[in-house]
Amino acid sequence: MLLFSLIPMQFQLPNIMLATPEMFLLAGTCFVLLADLFIKDSQRFITYLLAQVVLLITAGLVFFGTGDMNAIIAESVQATGKMSITAFSDMFVLDPMAQVLKISILLITMGVLVYSREYLRSRDMYKGEYFTLTLFAVLGMMIMVSAKTMLLIYLGLELLSLAMYAMVAFKRNDGRASEAAMKYFVLGAIASGMLLYGMSIIYGVSGSLHLDHISTYMSSHPVMENLGLLLGLSFIIVGLGFKLGVVPFHMWVPDVYDGAPTAVTLFLGTAPKIAAFAMIIRLLVEGLGDMVQGWQQILSLLAALSLLVGNLIAIAQTNIKRMFAYSTISHMGFVLMGILAGTQSGYAASMFYIITYAIIAMGGFAVVIYLSREGYEADQLADLKGLSARHPWVAFMMMLFLFSMAGVPPTVGFYAKLSVITAVVDANVIWLAVFGVVMSVIGAYYYLRAIKLMYFDKPDDATNSARSPVQWDFTALLSLNGLAVLALGILPGTLMALCLKAIQTSL
Repeated sequence: MLLFSLIPMQFQLPNIMLATPEMFLLAGTCFVLLADLFIKDSQRFITYLLAQVVLLITAGLVFFGTGDMNAIIAESVQATGKMSITAFSDMFVLDPMAQVLKISILLITMGVLVYSREYLRSRDMYKGEYFTLTLFAVLGMMIMVSAKTMLLIYLGLELLSLAMYAMVAFKRNDGRASEAAMKYFVLGAIASGMLLYGMSIIYGVSGSLHLDHISTYMSSHPVMENLGLLLGLSFIIVGLGFKLGVVPFHMWVPDVYDGAPTAVTLFLGTAPKIAAFAMIIRLLVEGLGDMVQGWQQILSLLAALSLLVGNLIAIAQTNIKRMFAYSTISHMGFVLMGILAGTQSGYAASMFYIITYAIIAMGGFAVVIYLSREGYEADQLADLKGLSARHPWVAFMMMLFLFSMAGVPPTVGFYAKLSVITAVVDANVIWLAVFGVVMSVIGAYYYLRAIKLMYFDKPDDATNSARSPVQWDFTALLSLNGLAVLALGILPGTLMALCLKAIQTSL
């Protein structure tokens, strides 16, 4: 005791209250994992409910906070005037942007589990491990959203990636799923190595992994003349491009979307995109913001290529999941357009776009699950034939999702694209804005083709077969999902204002 009393205390205990949601999610995931050991297969619904409760409570902790957390925030706002506060030696940040993105991730994941339940049950995938992997993936996403150092960003990314690799290969007797998981794993490992190598170069030049310290270093040095910084930026953008699935780092997207079970594709194509957006904002805007001239040019090229390749190749697809995969690539090009604008309105437009896209994509994949049945995946465009005659309400919901992806008013996709294009025009990148409009018109073709199949074609014998039954919560959520796409298109102001305020008070 005497020895320790002579050592001066140079550190402060981390304020763990700011990470209460993450700690609860970790504890809840471990509890679900242990509780599932004592649950019979016939009672697997209990594991599902436990996972949903954990996600709901975590969302409540993010939204309402705790008494100590709210007191800390109030004290920080009064002292600094900022709503961004840090903990754990400034490695973990809590700000309005993190709160909005975390709540979006948690709520969308809850919806994904509702949509996936019957699909998993009918294919012998209704296992406790599926739900624990989902919770661990969500934990990784939340860590990425609140990371303030490159090291923590990478740890959160790997936690998410390892869970997703296992989920893609969850159906072990399916050769296509195993092949998709292998491709995803190999390419993901290469991309993670690229990202880590870029981070190590930035660390070697700046002497820090902390994003604020890196930004401070760059503000006092000629960054665009530093070959090391430019090389590190290039490697980081390669890693980010893969995680977001933009051209030319998109080669895994169609194969993984098509090969993975539809319930896994539903999850992969929604919530992780929001976490990838947060990672880009943290790394490029907060950490490497002084190199904006460098990454703006690269992102403009990646955005243009993604719009071109995604929309053109999607036209040739007959598989719905592959069509959605190339559609995702083009939509990520729009997300990059808002970021490369380099303004707060541009960041807010991209944030609005990625959240609303996750909602739209969740509904689109849910319709594919709705039409599927045991032993048959309704993943071909031909499966949509005559859907309006067989299931008119579901066809109407699918039409809303497809119209929104195409950017047709009054759905939310129109306003999302309009806000991004406006931000790009304000940033004087006129050629990219015009190119985005042209690609949107071209991309509308394959969405309208799917709508034509639903309303003007007669169903084949195979598509007219009985589908698997769905629970009332699936139908209710699908209706809410479709109506939300319409409502957010008619009244987008609230969510857009929330995104803009979150960006302004966080960056």
